[in-house]
Amino acid sequence: MITLGSPPSLGPLLVRGALWSPFKRPTPEAGFPRARLLLPRVRPDLEKLAAYERVCGFATGEDGLPVTYPHVLGFPLAMRLMSAREFPLPLLGLVHTSIEIERRAELPGGGTYDIAVHVEELRPHRRGTEAVVVTGMRVGEDVVWESRSTYLARHRTRHPGETVREEPGRPLPVVEEWRIAGDVGRRYGAASGDRNPIHLYPLTARLFGFRRAIAHGMWTVARCLAAHGVPTAAVVRAEFRAPVLLPGTVEYAATDGRFQLRSGDRVHVAGSVRPRVAR
Repeated sequence: MITLGSPPSLGPLLVRGALWSPFKRPTPEAGFPRARLLLPRVRPDLEKLAAYERVCGFATGEDGLPVTYPHVLGFPLAMRLMSAREFPLPLLGLVHTSIEIERRAELPGGGTYDIAVHVEELRPHRRGTEAVVVTGMRVGEDVVWESRSTYLARHRTRHPGETVREEPGRPLPVVEEWRIAGDVGRRYGAASGDRNPIHLYPLTARLFGFRRAIAHGMWTVARCLAAHGVPTAAVVRAEFRAPVLLPGTVEYAATDGRFQLRSGDRVHVAGSVRPRVAR
């Protein structure tokens, strides 16, 4: 376990990861950093928290952290691991493909938390190699929140992969239509610290092959969960299937604990919310 005195700055990590990216040769059999990073006694910045709640559509002024907010607190640690020379997947082009969150208790906004992050495994994907990154948040000895994110590096592969998607069925009923402003990427970036150029401006997004800026995947799922509602003890799963171009118009659809964000027949995010059953 490596204990950090303060959260790493995302800007230098993004630069470091970009510089190392051309030298990476991704494969599921590669070695990866085994270190666990710990950031103790984290107290959320309430001004940044309020900005996050506003841009994602969560109610402001409530005591509990939004279910997705611990991901923001742990993301600098994940970036430190994924931008390291020893991490075998190139940071440039790395795609966040899914997240599973388990919230076990109420998370007071004024609370103090220990946050730990590690890379759990590399695994084959039909389009390349995925890394599984685990983020955990503790109060004392109790894990109160945990997530597993998958990040995909695309490359040629002969492996059929292990990724399973739900079979398409009847479309979920549309609840609302959302018009997403062109500055959402900049506003979310300011609140979360994730200022990846693909989310900021059309010009910077074009450098990476997008004709317009795209919304952060974690913003899209947070916006859906703000509309859906999440029990205190819950398990959330979300799969990021297609980028949302900014500005844009999307449909939020939901029923029976499932939700989607889509444009016509194109699904951008598909997920579910279930009450957590205590083990």
